[in-house]
Amino acid sequence: MNLQYLIDENVNPLYPNQMRRREPNIVIKVVGESEAPPKSTLDPEILCWCEEHNFLLVTNNRTSMPVHLADHLAFGRHVPVIFILNPNLSIGENLEELILAALGSQQDEYQDRIVYLPFP
Repeated sequence: MNLQYLIDENVNPLYPNQMRRREPNIVIKVVGESEAPPKSTLDPEILCWCEEHNFLLVTNNRTSMPVHLADHLAFGRHVPVIFILNPNLSIGENLEELILAALGSQQDEYQDRIVYLPFP
């Protein structure tokens, strides 16, 4: 199945640019672009947007995102998944992980979870 990614505004712009180049059929939106949440949108609002639009969140926010996800779930809400990039992997390696997920994942396989790249 093809998944849709929302890239957090603090993620290096090479990620969406390279993913769009490598896999043009994957829908990629970046916070701050048209049809995506505006820049400076708070993380809880980002999670609501992802839930409402069925987008997987890609972020490098390892600190507060687990807390925001727990709060989101406590309100009976859901998210498709939050993928957290690995700073010890190259951009290319992180991208390969995201592309693998987009091309090889089942619907709801990662729902309501944070997945730290690389996949186990």
